[in-house]
Order: sequence, then C-alpha cells, then structure tokens
Amino acid sequence: MPVSDGPDRSLIESARRALSTVPGQGVVGLAVSGGGDSIAMLHLMAAVAQRPLAVATVDHRLRAEAAAEADQVAQVCAGLGVAHEVLVWSHGAVTGNLMDAARRARYGLLAQWAAARGISAVMVAHTADDQAETVLLGLARAAGLDGLTGMRPSWQQGGVAFHRPFLDATRADLRAYVQRRGLWFVDDPSNDDPGFDRVKMRLALASLHEVGITAPGLAMVARNLAAVQADLRRLVAEAAGRLVVERAGALEIDRAGFAALPGEVARRLVQAGLLWLSGADYAPRAEALARMVQALIGGRGATLWGCRLVHRTSGALLVREPRSAGPEVALGAVWDERWRVTGPGEGVVRAVGAVGLAQLPDWRAAGIVRDAALVTPGVWDADRLIAAPLLRSDAEYSATLTAGFGLFLLSH
Repeated sequence: MPVSDGPDRSLIESARRALSTVPGQGVVGLAVSGGGDSIAMLHLMAAVAQRPLAVATVDHRLRAEAAAEADQVAQVCAGLGVAHEVLVWSHGAVTGNLMDAARRARYGLLAQWAAARGISAVMVAHTADDQAETVLLGLARAAGLDGLTGMRPSWQQGGVAFHRPFLDATRADLRAYVQRRGLWFVDDPSNDDPGFDRVKMRLALASLHEVGITAPGLAMVARNLAAVQADLRRLVAEAAGRLVVERAGALEIDRAGFAALPGEVARRLVQAGLLWLSGADYAPRAEALARMVQALIGGRGATLWGCRLVHRTSGALLVREPRSAGPEVALGAVWDERWRVTGPGEGVVRAVGAVGLAQLPDWRAAGIVRDAALVTPGVWDADRLIAAPLLRSDAEYSATLTAGFGLFLLSH
C-alpha cells in the first residue's frame, strides 16, 4: 500500500533517511516482531525502499502464541515481496532478568542472521516512548551520563550495524499509521505486565504527562546528553590515538601518557578497552573500574571483566584473560565476540593457548608477546592446531576483528 503525505510525512522521511545511511545497494535487514511499531516500520520501508529488504522475526519461545505470530509476519512479508525468516531462541530455564536475557539473545540471533547472509545493517523499530522509558529506568537506578543517554540511534554488534530510525516518532504515531490502513499487527500481553520494570516506567510516564514530562521531552533530554557523551567519546578516541596501540587483539598503553589524562577520559578509555576485549554489554561497577585505572597508573597487574592488565617495562598491556576466552565455534562464526576466522575444512576456532604455542616453535617470530599470543584465535582439529593466522603465516586461513578498537570507540 503506498504511503501518503500529511500525518505520515515525518515517518516517511525517517524511513528514507535511514535507508540512505546504509552504504551500497545490498539487502537491508528489518527486525519485525509483529507488534504495531515493527509492522509500521516494515510497511514504511517496503513502500520507499529502492533496494531489497529481508525480515527476521525472533521467536523467544516465551509465549505459545509467538510461533503463530511469526507465521503471520511471514504472510505479510510474502504479500510485500520481502524475504522472511524466523529465528528461534532455544533455551532452558532462564534465570535472572528474563527481559535482559531475551534482549541479549534477540540481538545475538539477529547479528548472526545478518552476518551469515551478508546483510550489513538491520533496522529496529524503537520509538520515542521506548527512549523515554529507558531514561526513566536510568533515573530510577541513579545512573550517570551513560545511563541517561537512552538508546543509541545506531551501534555495531557482531560486525553488523543496527539502526533505530524512529526514535523521534511516538508509539502513537506508528500505531496510527497501521490503524489508518487497517494493517494487521499484534499486541504482546507482556507489554502490559506491571511485573516488568519497563512496563512500570510506561505507566509512570502516563502520569508524568500531567506535569509536562512527555515521551518526546525525555527523548530530547536523551539527545542532549548524548551530544555531551559524543564529545567525551571524541576526547577518549583522541587520547587512544596517541597512547594506545592495538596489536593482535590486545591493547598496548603508554602508562606515562595515560597518567596525565583527565580522570573521566582515563576512566572511559579503560572502560572501552574492557568492553572491546570482553564483548560485554555493560561496564563493570564504578569501584572496580577505578581500581583498574589506579593499577594501570601504578604499574600493577590486575584482572577485571574477563581481561588482564599486565605490567611491562615499556608500558601496560590490556589483554583478554585466557580462562575467559569464548568457547569454540565453527569456522566463519564470530569467536570470543570479536574474531572471525575463515579457511577451508571443518576445524573449530578457539584460543591458541599454551597447548597451541607448544605446537608452534617459531611463534615468537610474529612479534607478539606471550600474554597476547595465548588468546589469539587458532583453528583446531581435536587437539591438533591446524592454523594460527596471527602467529604463523598461512595463505589458506585468515583472522580478522569484527571491529577494531578505534571504530569501537566511536560507535559505543
């Protein structure tokens, strides 16, 4: 169904603008659950796209109705001539924060799906209301700057760029779009369950409207704070450019230069290094991070967030902790949240480790220190090391980072 001007103009422009930011003419991915927001995004993108689209629906296996809803999304996509796949979160009993676990699983599945199909960008239909709820959640937790900037308009995960093109639109805007056209969509009952923190914030936001605190207003607060955050990121990136050398997936840090940095820039530089190395979604607690910063300045070793700080006469080395390196994966999959190893055959990828170094008598010729060499990716057939692309030249195998530290600094 064609789009129109009038009340839909800003939504149309948001869709066009989002598509125009994706380089090339390859397939653009859409994450469509079947809810009103994502169904509106699907129809808007399909109406204005000048390039192919592909849709993925994640079935979290948390509601019996989810499979039928995914099938309905598939039918909608078929009517629009858009490819569709269902991604299933296979899990047992989920402990801890269910919504957080589901979110992590969802984006992990979407990133794997997109990477496997050569899709460089995936669109997600979060709105100004989602942004406002995120800000309120941050306020409830007494968050600092990073916790009050809300959802990022775009970010990288697993080598895939995710975009939120409708953060300036309200949930009501998108809902009105589908209702005016009589389009199918589904309401997830969990969105009304006050047992979830986000739903509590949604209910609170409705009350705050009476005193002038609205979803668009809180979304504007998030944008203002994000501008400050972006300035800080640039300062951190500039400091990293002067003081940090990325080598074989580890970070070599000029200790004297680091000690002279402003406190917040130093803290953020270490935090970024830990997040890049570990692939974690969240930073460590402030107290633990402060201890790591002081250890770096003082020339002491330390471990935190699955990473090691190693004291060296020439500076400091921040590197992955061997026992925290990710489990083995198939060739071509992302290992330890950062590495993609390609090559022939059916070997698996895991850390080289001490066993692997023992099979590489000339590994020192690569110029990589032992602490870093231990956690470089290797290709294995049982206990036999087939290849170690960073430690021994091999025309058949290559190991690349999904994102270097410099790019990570600017996109996180």
